[in-house]
Amino acid sequence: MFDTLTERLTQSLKNVTGSGQLTEDNIKDTLREVRMALLEADVALPVTREFIAKVKEQALGQEVLTQLSPGQAFVKIVHDELTKMMGEANQSLDLAAKPPVVVLLAGLQGAGKTTTAAKLSRYLKERQKKKVMTVSADVYRPAAIKQLETVSNEVGAEFIPSDAAEKPIDIVNRAIEQAKIKFADVLIVDTAGRLHVDENMMDEIKALHAAVKPTETLFVVDAMTGQDAANTAKAFNDALPLTGVILTKTDGDARGGAALSVRAITGKPIKFLGMGEKLDALEPFHPERIAQRILGMGDVLSLVEEVERKIDKEKAEKMAKKLQKGGNFNFEDMLMQFEQMNKMGGMMGFLDKLPGMSNAGLQQAIEQAKPEKQVKKMESIIQSMTLKERRNPELMNPSRKKRIAAGCGMDVAEVNKLIKQHAQMAKMMKKFANPSGLGKMMRSLGSMQKQFGGGGGGPLFGNNNSKK
Repeated sequence: MFDTLTERLTQSLKNVTGSGQLTEDNIKDTLREVRMALLEADVALPVTREFIAKVKEQALGQEVLTQLSPGQAFVKIVHDELTKMMGEANQSLDLAAKPPVVVLLAGLQGAGKTTTAAKLSRYLKERQKKKVMTVSADVYRPAAIKQLETVSNEVGAEFIPSDAAEKPIDIVNRAIEQAKIKFADVLIVDTAGRLHVDENMMDEIKALHAAVKPTETLFVVDAMTGQDAANTAKAFNDALPLTGVILTKTDGDARGGAALSVRAITGKPIKFLGMGEKLDALEPFHPERIAQRILGMGDVLSLVEEVERKIDKEKAEKMAKKLQKGGNFNFEDMLMQFEQMNKMGGMMGFLDKLPGMSNAGLQQAIEQAKPEKQVKKMESIIQSMTLKERRNPELMNPSRKKRIAAGCGMDVAEVNKLIKQHAQMAKMMKKFANPSGLGKMMRSLGSMQKQFGGGGGGPLFGNNNSKK
């Protein structure tokens, strides 16, 4: 997401970073480039105009922070205005209401409401430790009820059966009673897809909302529809008292116009981003972190949180202790490292959140290297080894290499390449397993957090005590 916008904006902002001072003349061309970048990203024209006007006003009307060059100050202004446009801070769900908290999902057909219901269930169960139940009030789409049952079972949410012959209001009222009896914390209601121009369908969801009075009414919208996402969100917001928006399919949207327009047009916060097809691919929307990613600063905070959440700490600690005691980093350990990386969304998912990785040439070079494909190759080679060979790398000899290569359908050269990679990784892992080496790594991550995470402490933003 935002790849196109990031490339254009970072290139545009380079033009002003060497300026001695910010004047209307030397920011005019940059503002024009920023304007074009936003429009090409499918940001709504009124939103773009307002954004450019505010950046210009800030750039020409403020006293530049003493620690920043004028160019850096201009980048900071763009960062701050992007953050404001998207809503300042993450707004979480209101889960403090009397249980069961009813969360109603509304949206167009094909926006991904049913999958989002399952993703949200998993998020609430795993990260909020809530007991979640789901129910489908979609009595129109064939197999809609069955689909919700299937995905609910996959994420461990309790599904409340419904029937296409029932009325949506009756379905939800019955579900609320069942949720009370079973002491559920949250009830997620999946509704039928509808067009805002379909008066009968809109009247139906208005009546449903009035009858069940949900705590949260979330509009689920496909990010790839761009500016139309913001317009349809506004139409639904005019009909329903929305409390927030969930953008789906953001992994397939290189422009990001929807994320930048929805809040400005509807006044409603984006609460979550659907980042892929997997049922764990739902992330809270943090405007400041998104602004940093758009400007090529990475998203170290989200990366650290993801590592904390997805890495198997028990396995990692067990391996670290083994290495500290002088044990070898073997092929089984290497395979485990690949598995951990896959949990993080693969190599590209990891690198995407690191500062400086938005450079188009660098991205292209990484993609051409096909890291995911290389990792799969190495996994295949390791899986062709015997258990004894995996645990004892020193056993590798020409005949074993030949047998392993034949077993995975590759050349011996690929096996040799893996052995070389393993030796390099073993050296690095031993360094990190050493307490002083691990300390250095953690201090490095900590400094990255301060630099890119909170708007203070880093060279780009100066420090919080700067005089304005």
